Amino acid sequence: MMEATSCGGVVIFRGKILLLYKNYRHKYEGWVLPKGTVEEGEDFKDTALREVKEESGADARIIKYVGKSQYTFSTPVDTVMKDVHWYLMMSDNYYSKPQREEFFVDSGYYKYHEAYHLLKFSNEKQILEKAYNEYLELKKNNLWGSRKYF
Repeated sequence: MMEATSCGGVVIFRGKILLLYKNYRHKYEGWVLPKGTVEEGEDFKDTALREVKEESGADARIIKYVGKSQYTFSTPVDTVMKDVHWYLMMSDNYYSKPQREEFFVDSGYYKYHEAYHLLKFSNEKQILEKAYNEYLELKKNNLWGSRKYF
């Protein structure tokens, strides 16, 4: 068994969540949150910011850590156990441009209930729910957008 670590973000602008649509060789891969592999010498926050920027083109700022998800998948040579560290992030606009090299063919910001139902993986739905509740709490306390968080 191999271990791998990725980091990603739940990016929110005006209450809407950034999602990416992956389609590999005309095969539906589904809607996902932006995430990617930690590079050597990189800390988790830097990975999350870099991957959001690379995969979606979005400029985002980290607000807070929201948790870790885990899953396994098989490759032709091994089984991979992956940890993904997630951050709640804020964007300043709706801009996104899917990274074609990674087979992302669409991207956009969606209302919470739309994003929740579009997401393909249950572990990403759980992270979305947790991050969105954090966002609502910060917003309720007039802290969303406050410089205190970045």
